[in-house]
Amino acid sequence: MLSYALLVHAAPYSTQGSLSALRFAEAVVARGHAVKTVFFYRDGVHNASTLMAPPQDEVHLGERWRRLHATSQTELLVCVAAGLRRGLVNQAEAKRHDLAMHSVEPPFELTGLGQLVDAMLTHDRLITFAP
Repeated sequence: MLSYALLVHAAPYSTQGSLSALRFAEAVVARGHAVKTVFFYRDGVHNASTLMAPPQDEVHLGERWRRLHATSQTELLVCVAAGLRRGLVNQAEAKRHDLAMHSVEPPFELTGLGQLVDAMLTHDRLITFAP
């Protein structure tokens, strides 16, 4: 069994990158391997937004990422610096920056690039999905 980390640079719905990453993760898990970490970086942080509301006939990427976490215990890590630049913050960061609301909730976690480096060092494979 191989352990995978995914690095997602792609914003949801603007390119195929996010959906490709999700489908890859689901296929890896279906084949008996583990996707232990997904790190959302740059515009990929938008995958963590709780404010996504796609039409019912489209894939809801946020819900599918949460389902992957629930079924596979996959860490869903969001770069805090990239998130702050794009208005994606959890409750603690919203309070710290005196913002009226937050848009990131568990199982997505705001974290630093150190977590990405850790995933690179401790997983068998790192696969990058860019726009």
